[in-house]
Amino acid sequence: MSENIESINYKEVIEYSLDPLIVHSQLKIIYINEAAEKFFRASRDEVMGASPLDIFKDTSKPAIIKRISGAYSKPAEVIEESIYRMDGTPVDVELYCHPIKIGETKAIQTYVKDITERKQQEKVQYEMNIQINELATKIVPLIEGIAVLPLLGVINEDRAKQLLELVPVNVQEQEVSRLIIDCSGIYKIDHLVIDSLFKINNVLKLLGVKCILTGVRPQLAVEAVKHGINLKNIITFSNVKDALDFLGVNNTK
Repeated sequence: MSENIESINYKEVIEYSLDPLIVHSQLKIIYINEAAEKFFRASRDEVMGASPLDIFKDTSKPAIIKRISGAYSKPAEVIEESIYRMDGTPVDVELYCHPIKIGETKAIQTYVKDITERKQQEKVQYEMNIQINELATKIVPLIEGIAVLPLLGVINEDRAKQLLELVPVNVQEQEVSRLIIDCSGIYKIDHLVIDSLFKINNVLKLLGVKCILTGVRPQLAVEAVKHGINLKNIITFSNVKDALDFLGVNNTK
């Protein structure tokens, strides 16, 4: 059985791999599979014999040389890099290399994984998070001394920390004495959300700011009781209009 396995042609194995694979030795590409031809948009004849450094940005080359040097003795960690196809098109990839031996020649086999789509999704998500976080701490002034803070989306630990840090600062900068925090746009009410609202209310109270919660769903009250948080000392209303009526503001004009 082992003899049959050992007789399998190495080139045949990597040729049928769906991942782009490059084999190089002494900074010279000695083989690429069909998937790598398609990925780099070049034939084997164009690629083989070239330096694997050619696909990297100049700023990355010193680190890559060091990485290649170490990969002759042990596998290198997976890294993310921006490289170039043969037509000059940049592409984001994951690279993983490990040592192999072809006859008496020490070489390195490098797996190339296109992560362009993932990086684009991460960028979109990052930009969305920035926008949401900006909205999450954006206090909207209504009339002198009164403002609304609309909470939107999901509140995770980072956003909860940001709210606790920035809301008191923004309140003071805008000289707000009464703040309506509207919770109707929060997707999920959990202990983190309740704890955040409770802490913000306490901090604003110390600053002399009256805090009113609106859009409070029954789930919030249930979760608060479940976690032993007393909401009786927090003024709540079903919507912003009711809160404004409570504050004596006629918002129908």
